Amino acid sequence: MAPGEKIKAQIKKNLPVTGPQAPTIKELMRWYCLNTNTHGCRRIVVSRGRLRRLLWILFTLTAVALIFWQCALLVLSFYTVSVSIKVHFQKLYFPAVTICNINPYKYSVVKDLLSDLEQETRGALKTLFGFSEIKSRKRREAESWNSSWEGMRPKFINSVPLLFFDEDETSKVARDFLTGRKRRVSGTIVHKASDVMQIQQSKQVVGFKLCSNDTSDCATYTFSSGVNAIQEWYKLHYMNIMAQVPLEKKINMSYSAEELLVTCFFDGVSCDARNFTLFHHPMHGNCYTFNSRINDTVLSTSMGGSEYGLQVILYINEEEYNPFLVSSTGAKVIVHQQDEYPLIEDVGTEIETATATSIGMHLTESLKLSEPYSQCTEDGKDVPITNIYNTAYSLQICLHSCFQTKMVEKCGCAQYSQPLPIGANYCNYQHHPNWMYCYYKLQQAFVREELGCQAVCREACSFREWTLTTSLAQWPSEVSEKWLLSVLTWDQGHQMKKKLNKTDLAKLLIYYKDLNHRSVMETPDNTIPNLLSNFGGQLGLWLSCSVVCIIEIFEVFFIDSLSIITRRQWQKAKEWWARRQPPSCPEAPPIPQGQDNLALDIDEDLPTFTSALRLPPAVGTQVPGTPPPRYNTLRLERAFSNQLTDTQVPDES
Repeated sequence: MAPGEKIKAQIKKNLPVTGPQAPTIKELMRWYCLNTNTHGCRRIVVSRGRLRRLLWILFTLTAVALIFWQCALLVLSFYTVSVSIKVHFQKLYFPAVTICNINPYKYSVVKDLLSDLEQETRGALKTLFGFSEIKSRKRREAESWNSSWEGMRPKFINSVPLLFFDEDETSKVARDFLTGRKRRVSGTIVHKASDVMQIQQSKQVVGFKLCSNDTSDCATYTFSSGVNAIQEWYKLHYMNIMAQVPLEKKINMSYSAEELLVTCFFDGVSCDARNFTLFHHPMHGNCYTFNSRINDTVLSTSMGGSEYGLQVILYINEEEYNPFLVSSTGAKVIVHQQDEYPLIEDVGTEIETATATSIGMHLTESLKLSEPYSQCTEDGKDVPITNIYNTAYSLQICLHSCFQTKMVEKCGCAQYSQPLPIGANYCNYQHHPNWMYCYYKLQQAFVREELGCQAVCREACSFREWTLTTSLAQWPSEVSEKWLLSVLTWDQGHQMKKKLNKTDLAKLLIYYKDLNHRSVMETPDNTIPNLLSNFGGQLGLWLSCSVVCIIEIFEVFFIDSLSIITRRQWQKAKEWWARRQPPSCPEAPPIPQGQDNLALDIDEDLPTFTSALRLPPAVGTQVPGTPPPRYNTLRLERAFSNQLTDTQVPDES
């Protein structure tokens, strides 16, 4: 080793250890504060006075807390979206339009199937309300309850008893419709009152009782209005009867397209029944869909306005209406996508007879971001519910599919008013005597969100919806009624056997109000580069720090500190192990040799004056060396008294 290198190594060995190799965490922190670019940390060390140092500690900790707070807000708001609305003016595709008569089947055709049910329904109305004649309340109460059922052997009332509560339904005392006797009602009582408006709380309610197979578990459903009670009771038995009728026969019982559609125009061009597709709904009979992608062709409209939309005149035929199943006259219409199932009962719009109903549309297309921005689903394949409709996914489709699936699992059959799942049958009392009780139980559980359908089903990420604006006008007018009805009767002469009446007709106009297409799109509000830029801005604002400072903090506070702690623990472990070892025999100290004397170790390159001044003072004991000479031993203190014989000088004389 060169002489200069030896001197540098000796100086470095004697200097105190600092930096990441410091022996204690305190020295490491002091070294970091003196060398870091973070100004607050440096001021804590170099400031004089306790007050000033305490203030700098407070300022630095406050800045660090603000950085953590602001960065946490940035992370939490990372998955936020911004909504942008764009309006396009372009040629628009016309939606699919499904039209259904409110009355599902012709009354003259299904009357024989429902004759027993209607007879018992009329008997119940006569017993409760004096339906056949107008009587006073006291006179009706004085009559025998059995008078309405003379000569009848009711089977529907026996299976689902109708009950009349004289006072409050909570008293659990009711009068039987068939016998007129009072009896105590067992099981739970569910009151299905109107949630919209109730002017007066009635003390007399009507209901019916449903029980399980073994009649051990029963529930009584009561209604504030006798109309709702009778219609609900009738509907249950109606679904039970129609569930046993084959589909082909039910299609023939309902209205054909030629009977329902009197006239048709679209975009100024005449159309007919061939432009409509049959769609059978269990509770609405034959429905017909216009523009249902026949031959993979979707119609479009060239301009906005009622003249360029769909115009149809519908034949309602009020005489064929079932008096107990429906209480209104008209048709239902729904606007939907071509690949979407028309949920008539949920979102259908009713149109009146003797009225021209104009429906103006505005198209809105929504596109939402999926996870992690929202819980929407792209196509429903990640939702654990089988789509029994085999159409495009939507939230309502998922809820109905879930309920129908639960119905099959719990009750062993499917609800009649919904599509039939594969491998299942519609509920009927002959094969599924417990289905009515099970159906109502599931309905209550669904409303209370106990079936889990609301938690599983999610909204679709992309969908189209049409905002409808409805306006009504009297049609036909008094001045045009005579000739218009005559011409329509002549046009339909080969099918109609009577003259048309305006209460049998309804006019429907569906059109785009304008060709403005509105798109609502969600876009990410933040990106990774924006997040990093915001982090850098917060660090620079509060601590004048950068990414390199963060790496430095991680190295010092985690790697170096952990290394110091590990070394100290390892040293303690070595000392503990040394104390546990047995003492060894002492050895004789080595005889110091000349070469062992450090003072005699002379460097080849002597230190200069400048380097010698920088050398640290010697630590510990002094280095042994050669003692200085004793000069007093060199003096002659006295003469030799005796001269040696061999040293004597001979006398010259």
